[in-house]
Amino acid sequence: MHALRAALFLCIPIGLVRVAESNDFASHIAHVLCVGLAGICAALAALGIGYTWLAGEFVRRFFARACAQPSSFPGVTLVKPLCGDEWNLEHNLVSFFEQDYPGPVQFVFGVHDPADVALATVERLRAQYPHAQVSVVIDSRLYGPNRKIGNLVNMLEHAEHDVLCFADSDVTVERSYLRHVVGALQGPGVGLVTCVYRGLCAPGWWPRFSAAATNYHFLPGVVTGLAIGRARPCFGQTIAMERTMLERIGGLTQFAHHLAEDHAIGDAVRRTGATVAIPPFTVRHACVETSFAKFVAHELRWSRTIRAVDRAGHLGSVLMHPIPFAMLAVLMSEGAAWAWVLAGIALVARLALKWRSDNAVQQTHRGIWLLPMWDALSFGIYVASFFSSRVEWRGFRFEVDEEGLLSPAHEESAQ
Repeated sequence: MHALRAALFLCIPIGLVRVAESNDFASHIAHVLCVGLAGICAALAALGIGYTWLAGEFVRRFFARACAQPSSFPGVTLVKPLCGDEWNLEHNLVSFFEQDYPGPVQFVFGVHDPADVALATVERLRAQYPHAQVSVVIDSRLYGPNRKIGNLVNMLEHAEHDVLCFADSDVTVERSYLRHVVGALQGPGVGLVTCVYRGLCAPGWWPRFSAAATNYHFLPGVVTGLAIGRARPCFGQTIAMERTMLERIGGLTQFAHHLAEDHAIGDAVRRTGATVAIPPFTVRHACVETSFAKFVAHELRWSRTIRAVDRAGHLGSVLMHPIPFAMLAVLMSEGAAWAWVLAGIALVARLALKWRSDNAVQQTHRGIWLLPMWDALSFGIYVASFFSSRVEWRGFRFEVDEEGLLSPAHEESAQ
């Protein structure tokens, strides 16, 4: 229903253009509206082009910095919540076992269900790395609708080291990951370290769209927000802090009702006066949406999460869509030459951002010809995110209130 409302909203310009082609009084009104909307869309496209060029430069500067190196190598507990046999799970976990880190590392894996098939992967890794310190926690206790928080709270009872690193099971890291995270955590005034991420595609068509949304909308948006002092992010893919900081903010149980528990944890750390450090490297997040429906559901959840925790930032992200606004200007101006020129400039700007982003993270240039289609889909999802506060997460549906808190969704009754 909400997707239908968004589609109808996007069809309004087409309807106005068709009305404007008639010869009655309504055509004059429609023409005036078309001219006005064409100007608004052109202005948003122009602002988006400016944003896009700036974002490319900010991305280049961010990843040109050097990562901090640790002055010592304290013991680290890697806390890994698991749920099911995810794509690439064993490869993801192996990347954490293969760290170039001389300090002691404890691995704590947690599941809610003793029959969880992810446990078989952990047992294979135990055999493959017999000298690794591995603990497995099977505990069904929940403290709210956020099941991940419940899993983390249960695992923390078994953590032995003072540096705690929470990392999702669908994340792959480089061998230098722990060095760079610990180095950043040892910086003056740092209370928490988190990492930006880029997409790692599962086989198939739709994972490529999901990765493109991550790499060419999310990543430049975060880096730009950091550069202008607007963004205050914290990403659940990686959160590292010392045990004393976790105790200082009151533990994790308090976040069991949050949709964006990572954002709430970052805010709690900042309220202590400490900073959240984001080192200049990426981890890789698995993009596994194998159908259009799954892709839309995932992207809507992400967009509505941003809307719940940062409404101004979500509204401002309209500037990430210069190509759709330029094409709307073409439509509303009935194909005016100036609108086509604007659309061409918008396309060049987006291609340049993709090229610079790929270079910054040393990623192969692929799928350039798909960029306009990626942008069109992302714009449609952005518009749809305003029409509902409902999200789907791990097979469960929730409503999100204005504070970003979760409650079970009640299905609409049939009319």
